[in-house]
Amino acid sequence: MIQDAMNKADTLVEAMGWISMFRDKTTVIKLGGSVLDHPDSLHHLLLDICFMSVVGMRPVLVHGGGKRINQAMEEAGLQPRFIKGRRYTDQQTLAIVQRVLAEETNQFLAGQLEKLGGRAMTLNFTSTPVLEGRKLTLDEDGQPLDLGFVGEVTSVDRRVIDNLCYAGQIPVIPSMCLDEDGGVLNVNADSAAMAVAEALCAEKLVFVSDIPGVLRDVNDPSSRIASLTPSKVQKLVAEGVIQGGMIPKVEACLSVLKRGVSKVHIVDGRVRHSLLIEIYTTDGVGTQFVRDL
Repeated sequence: MIQDAMNKADTLVEAMGWISMFRDKTTVIKLGGSVLDHPDSLHHLLLDICFMSVVGMRPVLVHGGGKRINQAMEEAGLQPRFIKGRRYTDQQTLAIVQRVLAEETNQFLAGQLEKLGGRAMTLNFTSTPVLEGRKLTLDEDGQPLDLGFVGEVTSVDRRVIDNLCYAGQIPVIPSMCLDEDGGVLNVNADSAAMAVAEALCAEKLVFVSDIPGVLRDVNDPSSRIASLTPSKVQKLVAEGVIQGGMIPKVEACLSVLKRGVSKVHIVDGRVRHSLLIEIYTTDGVGTQFVRDL
C-alpha cells in the first residue's frame, strides 16, 4: 500500500515539471472514429483532456466520426464511397454527416466532458462555427476528381477559440466548415486538426489513433520509435522502415512542424491515459515529431 502511494507520488513529481512547462500552452487533440467506438477508451481520453484543462493547459478537441457516419448511411440505405481516402459527399450524405458529426457527436463529446468536470463548448453550425473553407479539388492524371461537398479549411476563427481557452473552457470542433456562400462542407478530420493547430500556433498537435506510433517492426508494438525528426524520417523511409500507408501520415506530421506547431504526436487512444502519459512523462507512449536541431 505504502509503496503504491510512493509510486503515485513519484509520478506526480515527474509530471510537475511538464505541467509547469506547458501551462497556458495550447494542445490540439484530433479524435478519430476508432476511439469513439470504444466507450472505455473514450472515457479515459476525455478524462485526460479534463485533467489538462484543470492543470492550466489549453486543450482544443477536433473530432471526426467516420464509423458513426457509415452506420447512419447504411441505416438510410446509402453505400459509403471513398475517393483517395476522402468520403464522397453528395447532398444526402452531407445531411447525414452534418447531423451525425456536427450535431450528435459534437454535442455528445461536449456533454461527456461536462459530466467529467470539464467546461466544454460546442463550436458547430448551431452555436459558433469557427472553420471556413472551400471545395477541395483533387486530380488524377490531370483530370479533376468530383468529391461532392468536400472541403478544405482556408481560415480559422482564432479569436473565438483563444477566448474560450483563456476562460478555461474546452472548445469542441467538428471537422466541417462553412464555404463563402454559407453552405457546409465535409472536411477530413486530420486536415481540420492541422489547420486549427497551425492557426493557433499550438504547442502540440496530438493525433489520437488506434496505432502505438511509428514502429520499426509493424508486427512488434515494442519496437515503437519514441521521437523522430525530419532527417531521421528521411533515413527510415529510405531504409524501408517507414513504408506504405504510414508514409503520408508521417509526412502530414512533418508538414505541421514546418507551419509553426512545436511538436506533433501520434498516440494509441486505446491505451488507458495515453494522452497524459505522452505529455507528462519523459518516455511517453507514442511517437513525437520534433524539428531537427
